[in-house]
Amino acid sequence: MSTTFWKDKKLDQLSDEEWESLCDGCGRCCLHKLEDTETNDLHYTNIACKSLDLNTCRCNNYEDRFEIVPDCITLRQDLYQTIKWLPRSCAYRILAEGKELPQWHPLVSSRKDSVEQAGISVRKIAICEDNAKNWQQHIIDDF
Repeated sequence: MSTTFWKDKKLDQLSDEEWESLCDGCGRCCLHKLEDTETNDLHYTNIACKSLDLNTCRCNNYEDRFEIVPDCITLRQDLYQTIKWLPRSCAYRILAEGKELPQWHPLVSSRKDSVEQAGISVRKIAICEDNAKNWQQHIIDDF
């Protein structure tokens, strides 16, 4: 794997290993979103999918996630249909929009903790969906 493969290839040319390494592990895509049916505005909540490990911000059931959470998105397959709900900090969205990865991204910084240090991780703000009552009270600023 080239050390700057994301600069040399288009998203649809990436190997599975390269694709997976673009994920910075922030957990933002695993937060539930609410869409206003009148305005189509998208609102992020701090409510995390039940499969998100709130300590590591990684899926507890990544390999079996579609069986456990049937509406989990196959991001690689559905990227251009779902890009509007991906956080602006998401590497997949950033690269799809033709932009450069930020300095805090682990592929750029060469540090796994750079996501946490930059305040991108949801580890300190997320709650499990099993503990959320009124989801509208959990809306947070858009990412």
